[in-house]
Amino acid sequence: MPELTRRAFGGLVGGGAVTAVAGTAATAEAAEQAPAERPFKARPAASGRRPNLLVILGDDLGWADLSSYGAPHIKTPHLDRLARQGVRFTDAYSGSATCSPTRFSLYTGRYPGRTPGGLAEPINSRSQGLDPSHPTLASLLRKAGYSTAMIGKWHCGWLPEYSPTKSGWDEFFGNHGGVLEYFSKLGQLGDYDLYEGDATYQDLRYYTQVLTERAVEYVGREHDKPWLLNLNFTTPHWPWLAEGDAETGAEIAAKIRAATSQLEISDALNQWDGGSVAKYTEMVQSMDAAVGEVLAALHRSGQDEHTLVYFASDNGGERWSYLWPLSGEKFVLQEGGIRVPTIVRWPHRIDGSQVSHEPNFSPDWTATFLELAGARPDPAYPLDGTSLAGYLLKGEELPERDLFWRVEANRALRRGGWKYYQDEDGDDHLFDLAADLREQADLAPDKPELLAELKAAWEEIASGLLPYPTT
Repeated sequence: MPELTRRAFGGLVGGGAVTAVAGTAATAEAAEQAPAERPFKARPAASGRRPNLLVILGDDLGWADLSSYGAPHIKTPHLDRLARQGVRFTDAYSGSATCSPTRFSLYTGRYPGRTPGGLAEPINSRSQGLDPSHPTLASLLRKAGYSTAMIGKWHCGWLPEYSPTKSGWDEFFGNHGGVLEYFSKLGQLGDYDLYEGDATYQDLRYYTQVLTERAVEYVGREHDKPWLLNLNFTTPHWPWLAEGDAETGAEIAAKIRAATSQLEISDALNQWDGGSVAKYTEMVQSMDAAVGEVLAALHRSGQDEHTLVYFASDNGGERWSYLWPLSGEKFVLQEGGIRVPTIVRWPHRIDGSQVSHEPNFSPDWTATFLELAGARPDPAYPLDGTSLAGYLLKGEELPERDLFWRVEANRALRRGGWKYYQDEDGDDHLFDLAADLREQADLAPDKPELLAELKAAWEEIASGLLPYPTT
C-alpha cells in the first residue's frame, strides 16, 4: 500500500460507519446468540499423539466481526460452533497492525523487527521478503516429522527469491502478494498471482471458493504422518467482492491492466468508492461457510479429534469492520488495530464452551505449536513468543511478560491489564484496559512512574530490533 494511503488509514479511529449502526437492541440480540461459556480450565489427560495443526487466518477481520464476538449483523454459525467446541480468547492480539509483519511473527515466532523483511509494513515490492535461511514454523515442524502445506495468502515475498516452498512448506497453493482481485487473480504488482508450488495456476473462479476446495482436498487425504496446514484466506480484505460480483471484479481488473503506476493499481484494488456494510457482511459470512466446509471435511476424514484448529485474523479490521467497543483499526496500535478474534479447538485435549482472558499474541502460538508437536526452536533464532501449552493442557499459570508492538511511529506494550501507547505525534498514553477497553481515559498524568516503567520496558525490547530504513 502506498505510504500516503497507509498514513491516511492510520489516522482513522474506531469501528467506522459500522459502529454507528450497532444499536442496543441489536447488541443484546447478539449476546443472546453467543455460545454459553465458562472460564477456561485445563483438562488433565494423557499426552497421547501429536496433533495435526490446522492454522486458519482471516484477512483484516475485525475483533468483533463474528457473531460469537458480538457482531449484531453478521452471522457466523460455523466459527461460533468452533468456539463452542473449544476456547474463545477475548484478549488475543496479532503480532502487528498490518498483514505481512504479523505473518512474519507467526511464521517465525519472533518480533517482525528481527528480520529486514519484517520491517516492511506491509511488503509491497519484490525486494522484500522472508529470508529462506530463517527457520520457520513449517521448517521446524518438518524436521520433527510433519508434512507441511500452505493454502492461500503468503505475503512474505515474491518469486524468485521468496516463496513458502523455500521456507519449509512442502506444498503451496495460493498468492504471494498482500491483495488480489478475487476473480482475475491480478495482484498488487499488477501481474497474475495464483500459484501452485512455484508455477502459475489458472483458475478464474471466486478465490475463496478455490482455496476452500484445495483445503478440503488436503485435509481429506490419507496422511501417513502428522501435518501442518496454514489456510490463509484473503477474505474479507478489499476489494469488496462476493461470489456473485464477477462483473465488478472485471471492472477492477480492467483498471489494473490499464494502470501506468503502482499507485493506480493500489487505487483500483482499494476500491475507494465501493463496499458497504452489507457487502462486507456477505464476505465474512462466505468465509465462515468456507471454514465450515473444511471442518466438515476434517470430520469426515476422522481426524478432527486429533487436530488442533486455530482461527484468528492477521490484524484488526478496516473500513466496514464492526469493532465496538475498540478504538482504532488496522495500521495503528490501538486495540482495534491489533486485538483479533481467536479460537482454538482440540477435542482430544481441550474441553469446549470455554473463554480465556489471558493476553497472548501471534508469536505465542508459534511457540505453542512447536511444543505440542515436539519440535525444537533453533537456538540461533530464539523465539519471542511464550508457549501456551502448559496453560492449555495443565492449567499452569503463564509467566509474567510483556506483549510488545512497534509500527513505524506507533509503539505499544501491554503488561497485565496496563497498556502503554505512543501515538504518531509522539505523545505517550497509559490505559487500564480492564476498566477502559475503549482507551479513552488516559492515566499517564496520574501514574507517571508506571508510565516511565512501561516505556523503559518498550525501549529495552526495541533496542534489540533492527532499525527502520532511513529511506
